[in-house]
Amino acid sequence: MIARPEGGPRVVVGVDDTPAARCALSWAIGEARLRGLSLLVVHAEPLPPHVSAAGQLGGGVTDALRGAGAELIATLLDEVADGTPHGVELTAVAVVGEPGATLVKLAGDDDMLVVGHGDRGPLSRLLRPSVRLHCARRARATFVCVRPPTLDSLIESLSDGEEPPAPAPEVSPIRRLGGWLRRSHPV
Repeated sequence: MIARPEGGPRVVVGVDDTPAARCALSWAIGEARLRGLSLLVVHAEPLPPHVSAAGQLGGGVTDALRGAGAELIATLLDEVADGTPHGVELTAVAVVGEPGATLVKLAGDDDMLVVGHGDRGPLSRLLRPSVRLHCARRARATFVCVRPPTLDSLIESLSDGEEPPAPAPEVSPIRRLGGWLRRSHPV
């Protein structure tokens, strides 16, 4: 069990090795710094099905999963904040368990729970349940889902206040087909 810090609420962020998790971590660091809250970075890795089916709950498997999770958290913090973020009390935890259930359990009523919003296909959603939806349905904490920025918003932020170039006019599929037919079959 993770002990709650004295003084109240904190920002709890769930991370994995995805661009959405990097954005969520960055947002959570900024929010913790802005509000003067402590930050709990959590990586939860489910036990592989073949291990749980075989009943092999030896310490070697869980220790390896926790170690890989700790390395992942360190890597993400290096990428997002160049190491431990300044001005934020940070706790990092790598656990073995279902990510959604673990995050809901760790985030208390007065906490802020932050996760990333990734784009997954239907097959991926069948094989692995959505952490975002699990947390949205069951969390007692304030829930925040961070979506990675779109290409348009990145281009706009890089333009330094200049007007972004006008988008190319939309050409209807009928006109495209007509143009292709004229080029392919000249009269």
